[in-house]
Amino acid sequence: MKVILISDVKSLGKKGDIVEVNDGYARNFLLKKKFGIEATAKNLNDLKLKNAHDEKRKQEIYEDAKKLASELADKSVTMSIKTGEGGRAFGSVSTKEISAEILSQLGINIDKKKMVLNSPIKSEGIFSVPIKLHPEVTAEIKVIVKGKD
Repeated sequence: MKVILISDVKSLGKKGDIVEVNDGYARNFLLKKKFGIEATAKNLNDLKLKNAHDEKRKQEIYEDAKKLASELADKSVTMSIKTGEGGRAFGSVSTKEISAEILSQLGINIDKKKMVLNSPIKSEGIFSVPIKLHPEVTAEIKVIVKGKD
């Protein structure tokens, strides 16, 4: 019997897979526990339409990420950090602060978790901060850090 899996089933397949199983296993386990549905013509067509819709949605998200990356390409954010003697910084600039500055200066809301900052910024200067907008799209924004007494 062919079954379309509704959810992941260990050692059988992932959600959306079409698997061939024994009739008893299908009726007594997969269908009864709502792990799958019978692979009828209607259900196969519904699965095909759902997959097409999901693919279209993924493409829209990818296009939006590319558009945002092109917007951020030539932008920069200026921040100030408290410094002491000799330009040594007190504290550091974190992704949370960078995200807040991007929102206030550029009006673009970017999640702090999408920023890839290997180590906190602890000095004055110009830094390039990569932002992972999509698994295939990474943008960079310049962060200019100035000292204040």
